[in-house]
Amino acid sequence: MARVDSLLSILVQQGANELRLGTDREPKMLAFGAPKRLSIPSTPEETLRDLLGDILTPDRDEALRAQGRLEVPYESSGLGAFQVKLAGRAGGGFDVVFVREARRHAAATATAPAPAPMPATATATAPATATATAPATATATATATATALGPDVPTPALAHLLASAFALRASDVHLTDGGQPLVRVDGSLRRLSDEPVDLLAILALGPVREERLARGLSGDLALEVPGAGRVRVHVFRTAEGPAASIRLLPASAPSLASLHLPVPIDDLVDLPHGLVLVCGATGSGKSTTLAALAQEALHRRSIVLTTLEDPIEHALSASDTSIVRRRQIGRDVGDFASGLRDALREDPDVLLVGEMRDPETIGLALTAAETGHLVLSSLHSGSAASAIERIADAYSGPRQQQIRVQLADSLRAVVVQRLLPRARGGGRIPAVEVLRVTHAVASLVREGKTAQLSTAMQSGRREGMLALERCLADRVHAGEIRIEDARAAANDPASLAMYFAARPEK
Repeated sequence: MARVDSLLSILVQQGANELRLGTDREPKMLAFGAPKRLSIPSTPEETLRDLLGDILTPDRDEALRAQGRLEVPYESSGLGAFQVKLAGRAGGGFDVVFVREARRHAAATATAPAPAPMPATATATAPATATATAPATATATATATATALGPDVPTPALAHLLASAFALRASDVHLTDGGQPLVRVDGSLRRLSDEPVDLLAILALGPVREERLARGLSGDLALEVPGAGRVRVHVFRTAEGPAASIRLLPASAPSLASLHLPVPIDDLVDLPHGLVLVCGATGSGKSTTLAALAQEALHRRSIVLTTLEDPIEHALSASDTSIVRRRQIGRDVGDFASGLRDALREDPDVLLVGEMRDPETIGLALTAAETGHLVLSSLHSGSAASAIERIADAYSGPRQQQIRVQLADSLRAVVVQRLLPRARGGGRIPAVEVLRVTHAVASLVREGKTAQLSTAMQSGRREGMLALERCLADRVHAGEIRIEDARAAANDPASLAMYFAARPEK
């Protein structure tokens, strides 16, 4: 099997019939003359020869040099037959076109499995690979190219597995090599199938990601599941072998109304500038709420929305008077900080920053909020007060006080959420804490008196604020969640008991 099969598998999955390659040119994919999206860097000659493998034997290479053109057949296991057209260039280098034979399309697509991924050790041991023989610069380019070839659609086996998970309304799928797949539904794990999983075969990571996995490095990718939605895949090693955690996402960003939040927050998207934080633990729905806010902004305003995500998750649709520019960390831009610096020169109105992870990203986000942009971002935090303290604690000395001043001036709202099981009917429902930055709240933030923020939220219902414990008590009183789940989720059990005492449970 030639290494070019990794590219040909994408061609088959996308329903295309023609792949064009050339030395120092970006590969192109066409479906009967219509271009298909394929974002891959230009291919150096050594990388292209390595991709072709035995397709370009020494005898064929000599014939190509002598005749200038050459056509050869190629049969790819599991992908079908191709006619390969090679053409030399007068100034050096050559071009290659793979044309899939039409009479073989249906049979290959219907019956053939996805091509088997290269073993994890092949990159290091096979004498014919670029990694073993090419200079360091060529190896780095080949690695970058192969990384960019990561699939944007799942293998047929994985698509079937994920479709079953979507049908169960699962939020996550957990796979272990040789183990049975598990899904998380309404917060609880259940077995999806009794069949053990061959993880590397079902994911088809490709040689570069497999080699990284063999070295103990994790990886992330996002996939489209036809007819279902998107998934975010995190692949990693464990003591028992390779494993993957897959987060299932809806096909498009939900509306704010569909989230069933206890207080309206749609007015936040009308803010001309400032910082809006959505906080919570992993799996609490932060990304979903951020996507809903971004989608609301796109529909209500005429804006340029730039997103920085790791990886890109919910699909967003712009109105006729709005623009969406989505950038994936590690693919379109190196990191959040670099993306933010770039974005400030790209005339955005709204910035969606997937997560504020480090001091540099925090500082740039605050600067963007101060300079006329609305910034939507997330943070792993269990309360509004701890979110503010976490941002301040990212700095030390005089810089910490400066950050508190910037936060007091630019922060507009903090939304903290948890997802709790419904008392009846299945599914989960959000419990939220909402802090709005009024003049009084800004003073508390500036002076570092975050312990008093809970009191401000308790008395700020008119300003749209809501304490978590008040929300939990209201949900219990409405019969939406169980009292034991409310107690487990509360930050302040004493405050929760006070709300219950004020209005005893029926």
